[in-house]
Amino acid sequence: MMITSKSLNRKSIPAPLPSIAEDVLEGLSRTPKSLPPKLLYDATGSDLFEQITCLPEYYPTRTEAGILTVHAEEICSHLRRNVSVSELGAGTATKTRILLRSLVRQQFGVNYFPLDVSDAALQLAKDEVESELSRVKVHPQLGDFDNLTFLEHQSPPRLVLYIGSSIGNLENDAAIALLQNIARNLSTGDKLLLGADLVKDINVMHAAYNDEAGVTALFNKNLLVRINRELSGHFDPESFCHISFWNEAESRIELHLESACRQAVRIDTLDMTFHFDRGERIHTENSYKYTVEHLENLLRSGGFQVEHTWTDPDSWFAVSLGVIT
Repeated sequence: MMITSKSLNRKSIPAPLPSIAEDVLEGLSRTPKSLPPKLLYDATGSDLFEQITCLPEYYPTRTEAGILTVHAEEICSHLRRNVSVSELGAGTATKTRILLRSLVRQQFGVNYFPLDVSDAALQLAKDEVESELSRVKVHPQLGDFDNLTFLEHQSPPRLVLYIGSSIGNLENDAAIALLQNIARNLSTGDKLLLGADLVKDINVMHAAYNDEAGVTALFNKNLLVRINRELSGHFDPESFCHISFWNEAESRIELHLESACRQAVRIDTLDMTFHFDRGERIHTENSYKYTVEHLENLLRSGGFQVEHTWTDPDSWFAVSLGVIT
């Protein structure tokens, strides 16, 4: 008998699961529960994070911007002519423009390759950078840090930016592995500019992740909204509390979502129901805080020789330049 397309059982071919499905299933099945921080950054999460960076309590963005503003010319003086610029987790590239302005004064044009998981943020970055700096050509790269081969396809010399203290979201071994991955995609003489938050007064750090306006809480809870939308989940975000605290032993701020009651939450796409006790937490993000020595050792472990480190007057934040030798 001839088998036609109409006689095929289409139900036997399952639809592909959304990209976040495996991470959610694995994270909510373990004890204690945790989810990777990259899931926080859908379009809404990225927009909320941009709002966080403008809050009075959130010092990292303005402090790092201050370092870049004061030292932009000096930083660019360490770079070779006709350098191409890539950025990991670029967002809307607000701080990056400080360096790009200095670079276009030194060379005819700049090719800029921002990488981010948010297409909306990338398009905004492209529009605003090219509108402000006509000699910068923006080449958006949609994706996460799992694939950095786009770095190989750029003409050397190359500068990679990993600023904003995003390195602090990673465990130490994972941070080193990421830096080593960056280094593998670069050549001798290429450079990495790494921004990192430094250890400081606990009250200052605590306030930065527990703002009075509650934007960080919305940012954290948006992860549950995303699961509801993309995986047909049934989370009630209001039945979870945003928890953030300083873990001195690990030198990090931790973000959690804490169940306010005993509850069961079904996620239809996963065909699973997850049970939460009252007070049980989902660990959603870490933000490690470094010493300058730790930061520079991290770069060396990642395959870079440290050329220079700049800090603000209060030593709240550091920006280090590493080179492949």
